[in-house]
Amino acid sequence: MAKVSKRMATVLKKAQVKPIYTIAEAAAGAKECATAKFDESVDLAFFLGVDPRHAEQMVRGSVSLPHGTGKKVRVAVFCKQEAQQKAATEAGAEVVGAEDLVEKVTGGWTDFDVAVATPDMMGQVGKLGKILGPRGLMPSPKAGTVTPNVGQAVKEILKGKIDFRVDKNANMHVPVGKASFTAEQIAENATAVIEAVVKARPSSVKGAYLRACTLSSTMGPGFRLDTAALTEAFKKS
Repeated sequence: MAKVSKRMATVLKKAQVKPIYTIAEAAAGAKECATAKFDESVDLAFFLGVDPRHAEQMVRGSVSLPHGTGKKVRVAVFCKQEAQQKAATEAGAEVVGAEDLVEKVTGGWTDFDVAVATPDMMGQVGKLGKILGPRGLMPSPKAGTVTPNVGQAVKEILKGKIDFRVDKNANMHVPVGKASFTAEQIAENATAVIEAVVKARPSSVKGAYLRACTLSSTMGPGFRLDTAALTEAFKKS
């Protein structure tokens, strides 16, 4: 059996005080347990009662974090028109291009975190599916990253708009900030994400949808949230 370090033994005790926590309690606990020598990320981990093999049960969307993610986001924009390229550049996009950018990505370049594309570029960008898809970088109308208004999209992303998508095992991991954030900022970001995920429940899902939800820092223990209370608080009206 692997030996548990003194640091981990200490933080595990803090996480085991209660079986479930409120968002505020979990945020405070995750921050307190983030004792590594770097600024740990704070993330929400979900297990959903969906079957992602069925298209109608795919959970995907986007949400704007009130306090951002705490990290620099590199945005690539695929667009043809000069005015759109100028707007994307002025909004803060890392790289902007059309066929030249498609060719660059085809060659294996993926040094960006989010991709935005205009509708008229999707015929070419769609061919990059094998490269962008596995990395979660494919632009999507549902996530707001396929739009003619690329400048506005870039601004929203840089202000803290993030995408979420369930994986093939019905799990989902979403960043909600950094350990350097205040507990209140972490809690507010987490609340925004949970509300968006609960409201993204597919109509075809039967039974429990939000089966597990845990908040934790990169090197810290998980704080389990009350999924029944969260579902009731944020369910669709």
